[in-house]
Formats: sequence, structure tokens, C-alpha cells
Amino acid sequence: MKEVEIYKSLPLQKIKIEDVAIGLRQVGKGHDLIFIHGFPTHGYTWRKQIPLLSQKFRCTLLDLPGLGDSEWSEKTDFTSTAQARYILQLLEQQGIKEYSLIAHNSGATVARVMAIEQAEKVKNLILINTEIPHHRPPWIPFYQQIGLLPLVPSTIQKLLQQKWFVQSPMGFKEAYSDKSLLGKKENLEPYLNPVTTSHHKAVGAFKYLKGIDWQVVDDFEKNHQKIKAAILLIWGEDDKTFPIELAKKMTPQFSSRYEFKTIKKASLLPHEEKPEEVNNAILEFMETYF
Repeated sequence: MKEVEIYKSLPLQKIKIEDVAIGLRQVGKGHDLIFIHGFPTHGYTWRKQIPLLSQKFRCTLLDLPGLGDSEWSEKTDFTSTAQARYILQLLEQQGIKEYSLIAHNSGATVARVMAIEQAEKVKNLILINTEIPHHRPPWIPFYQQIGLLPLVPSTIQKLLQQKWFVQSPMGFKEAYSDKSLLGKKENLEPYLNPVTTSHHKAVGAFKYLKGIDWQVVDDFEKNHQKIKAAILLIWGEDDKTFPIELAKKMTPQFSSRYEFKTIKKASLLPHEEKPEEVNNAILEFMETYF
């Protein structure tokens, strides 16, 4: 597909920050849009946004430590606040002073930490199906507890090679509303292949997952009001990981301008499942508030 080819054509840089190296791909010119993926994806998840958005903005796609083309060490801090710190240092190193954030899932937790810490620099904040204060998504706390126990990464590597597991609730069943998308290689294989073929990558993925800090998420209940950026929440209506009714109840926590866009017939990955609707929502929002 064209968007896959475009993504693969983007030059990869590895930016050294502290004891990690963050994968970075850039395309386009203009106001800086920083894309932050969640778990268990990486920069590839934005492939369907880049062809359109890069026509108007400079798009920076990141692979956070533990996932994608990043590098990490045994000393690496994988917590949400540390991930935010790495990105802020990267942006400073790249000379990016004002920017907007587009983030999904656990990456949108990292983005909110950034938007609170650098409230004057973050102009727009686009959050897609992300963590909600005092809500715990199915399976994730369980995987956080067991993921780094002996033999577990190796076991998960084997299970992820089984179609029944990948398409089960313990795997990726709830990623898409349209379950036929689970069987298309261009959707899940780029996320599964690194983990199933490399023990180091499997461990890194679980380290990233372990780093999701629920206290930070719960504290957003009071800290959301510190965000000054205009906010767009984009939500797949069918998402069982982060239910839309809870997301809507979260919105009064924001004191800045916000909009809520529901994507029908989409689940956890609306930007992959319904890219045209998501892209149009992003462009309309950016034109209004930037």
C-alpha cells in the first residue's frame, strides 16, 4: 500500500538521549507535529496520517524506548515521566521550541505529562483512545505483573505466533471493530514481528508496558486543568480497552478549549481503522486552533 511505502521510505535517525536512543523519522515542512505511539505499536502506526498531514506540517514520528527502532539498556527508566523527559530532551536537541502533539494510548499519557510540564510550548494536544483516571484496561495490569518474570517473554513470543492467541481478547481482538483487519499482514505484523523474532525486543516491550504509571494517570484528574493547549480527543466508539463513556466523563477535567470527536465503527486504533475521518478531524482542529 502507498502509505506503507511512504513510511518505509522515511530515513531513520537514532537520537541518543541519556542511556537510550529514540528512533526518529521526519517528513514535511511547517509547524511541528510530534507523533507519539502507545503500546504495543511504534511509529508505523501513523503511516495513514503522514501522506496528508506532511503536506501542511513537519511531522516527527518517534519510536519510544522498548518499542520499534529504539534502543535501551538495563539502566533505562521506562516510566511515563521518564519517556516524557526523553522526548523533551530530544525536541530541545532538535531545536523544536513550539509544537503540537498527536498521541495514542499510553503515548497520550506521555504527551499529557509533556503538555503539563511545557504548557507554554505545546500549542495543540490531540489525544486518541488513551488512559483514563481511575480506569484500568483489561489484561494490561496482569501483563505488567507477569511480563518480566522468567520464561514469560519467551512464552509470549511463541503465543504471538499463534493466530488464535493474536485474535483473542488476550491478544489483539479489540484493536479493530472490523475483525477482518486482524488477518491483514500490513496491520499487525509490523508490531508482532520484532517481538516474535527477538528476545531483546520482547523484553523491551514488557519493560515499556511495566513503565505505564497508574499514579500519573490517576493524578490527571486534577492535573488535566494545568494543560493550556487546545485539546482534541478522538475516540473509537467501540473501544473496550478505554470505553468512550468513561472518556466523555473525563472531559470536564480540562480547563482549556477541547473538542470530542467520536469515530463510529472503530475501536482502539481509529487512526488505522478509519484514517480519513481521523485525518479530517485533525486538519479541521489544527486549522481552527493554530
